[in-house]
Amino acid sequence: MSGFRDWRQMSQAKQQKLGKRETRDLDVEIGFLEGLVGKDPQYVEALQLLADDYTRRGRINDGLRVDHQLKSLRPGDPEVLFNLACSLSLAGDLESAIDELVRAIEAGYRDFDWMLKDPDLAAVRKEPAFRKVRDQLKTLKAEI
Repeated sequence: MSGFRDWRQMSQAKQQKLGKRETRDLDVEIGFLEGLVGKDPQYVEALQLLADDYTRRGRINDGLRVDHQLKSLRPGDPEVLFNLACSLSLAGDLESAIDELVRAIEAGYRDFDWMLKDPDLAAVRKEPAFRKVRDQLKTLKAEI
């Protein structure tokens, strides 16, 4: 699943105002993925794409719901935990987002540079409690 992080980063970098065509194409893709997931609720790759598409479409709560579903399927997956933290941050649940970031790091998430610049986590990085995450990152970077 390491490629998923890169794909999500690419799509986040493209997060800009969608034109009519992009919006329509995204809605078609969402419909397709919803159909796949409806037939197989444990289809992790489709769920990952769906969560990202929901977020790109501005459907933050739908993306958050899918990220929670992914966590129930892969509770120890660092990428899943990181993406859940991003969704929680976008939904305004900053305390839970920080908790998930800590879990992601403990589970092995190591793309620290992205964590410190991911636009989905902008609000979280402003929180005083984020110092706990920064401290954890500094300790781990020193060990590498």
